[in-house]
Amino acid sequence: MTQHYEPYSEVRDGMRIDWDVRLPMSDGVTLAADIFRPDDDRPHPVLLAASPYGKGLSFAEGFPSQFSALVREHPEVMAASTGAYQVWEYPDPERWVPEGYVCVRIDVRGTGGSEGAIDFFSPREAQDLYESIEWAGVQDWSNGNVGMLGISYLATNQWLAAALSPPHLKAICPWEGASDYFREYTHHGGIPTEFMPSWAPNQVLRIQHGRADAPVNPNTGRRVSGKPVRTEEELAAAAIRITDVLLERPVIDDYYRDRTAVLEKITVPVLSSSNWGGMGLHSRGNFEGFQRVSSEQKWLEVHGLEHWTEFYTDYGLDVQRRFFDHFLKGEANGWDVQPPVQLQVRTPDRFFLRHEREWPLARTEWTSLNLDLETRELVSRAPFGAQAAEFVARSEGVLFTLPPASETVEYTGPAALKLFVSSTTEDADLFVTMHLFDPDGVEVLFPTAFEPHGPVGQGWLRLSHRELDPELSRPYRPWQRHTAVAPLVPGEVYEADVEIWPFSIVLPVGYALGVSVRGQDYEHHLPGPHEMTYGREVRGSGAYWHELPGDRDRAAFSGRTTLHSTENRRPTLLLPRIPAS
Repeated sequence: MTQHYEPYSEVRDGMRIDWDVRLPMSDGVTLAADIFRPDDDRPHPVLLAASPYGKGLSFAEGFPSQFSALVREHPEVMAASTGAYQVWEYPDPERWVPEGYVCVRIDVRGTGGSEGAIDFFSPREAQDLYESIEWAGVQDWSNGNVGMLGISYLATNQWLAAALSPPHLKAICPWEGASDYFREYTHHGGIPTEFMPSWAPNQVLRIQHGRADAPVNPNTGRRVSGKPVRTEEELAAAAIRITDVLLERPVIDDYYRDRTAVLEKITVPVLSSSNWGGMGLHSRGNFEGFQRVSSEQKWLEVHGLEHWTEFYTDYGLDVQRRFFDHFLKGEANGWDVQPPVQLQVRTPDRFFLRHEREWPLARTEWTSLNLDLETRELVSRAPFGAQAAEFVARSEGVLFTLPPASETVEYTGPAALKLFVSSTTEDADLFVTMHLFDPDGVEVLFPTAFEPHGPVGQGWLRLSHRELDPELSRPYRPWQRHTAVAPLVPGEVYEADVEIWPFSIVLPVGYALGVSVRGQDYEHHLPGPHEMTYGREVRGSGAYWHELPGDRDRAAFSGRTTLHSTENRRPTLLLPRIPAS
């Protein structure tokens, strides 16, 4: 019989804490949870979150560089907290329990103290959340109102749980949480991303349930991976081999569908929080979630900086608390008249707050610009005659720019690039990057969700995945089916529509916008040393590399790519220009 740490309770720092509580699931597996609650024997609303990162792994120990930067640059985070209970991407109980909330932290199955096998975002994992919510909703310390709050993985699984409609779930706040497993987690435009194969061993497997060398929870002295010890063979057998999955499953099938929430089934109130710099994971899903859920009460909030930062700042905490106070406590705090969209609009050196009524913005002046393949400019009038621009497929490709702005101009929203492309091989990958250049022609870079020096925006497309879904596509957001691979005939020209994930930038006078079409990941070429993520340098595209062994190292992606422009096939960039108020 599997043994576990015995649950126990104590009162610390004004909170009653129940450590290592066992949650029984319907299939016989038990999950481990820590519960932080007011020490008053009264029922309170519940904030529940589940992750694969270890409910007892200290933020400061598990992610020391992120934690030290957070508290150094945003000291408000520690003004009402000792930091002793902060864990990566969970709400800090010291900032929620004094406000009358119960915080429930759960290890997803196969991780931390929870039994079972790791299978990211599986239907069983979603069912675990459903059952955990219903368990929390009937405890004597619960008022029956359960909300979900957390970042990234802890946000993505909110979409999945909410789509199952657990009766006690009353509101969700997915903070930078992808909602499309294929298009956001595993394949960008059909191109496999190395993110999950790099992320899993570095962030998840190190605290897999039963791992003997896992860190210790400093508050309990217990190993965060639970009490039993598994052999290496047992550990390997109890974790999905995500690299193999990506190589074996190149198109959307039931595996990906089962791990992607049907957003239209969600009806609870939603506060969907996105990041302008979340290209690769922490952006698109929140815009899609806001637009597509069936909830009558839904809001979109968009900010910048690193993907964990604003979750913990006073700015982020204020918007989260007002939302949950209204829906879990029933407070008449004005949230019901909160505008549906709250944007931190980005400029080259700061953000400013603005409220809107919808997304994309109704007053958007959709601006179509032609790519002049000879002058490498973005122009309003179509060039004359036929043009072509050829580049080595695995290279930095070609860059097109607008003239420097003669007046302040804002672009906020989704964008799309239509190209006409041929390849000397049977496939080609397109990496599209939006750039901002200062008056001296130097590229302006930004701290983004997972990258200290990122560009304005990004998009991707594997040309063999070019088929569009006409029902779901919009001029500003093409939607590829990704259900079949259609190899190219070398030399034949194909129409390609590239989705550029939503971005925001205000150009001052003298600044210029540009777009590049590459055959490889964007790199900024700044001098090192560069920050390290998962043992590798990040150089402009964060941890979202696209060089998975067995994929782009094939000959099909090492030919030559040519962009074409003819009278009836002009490449165009559609931009979301926002008129001055």
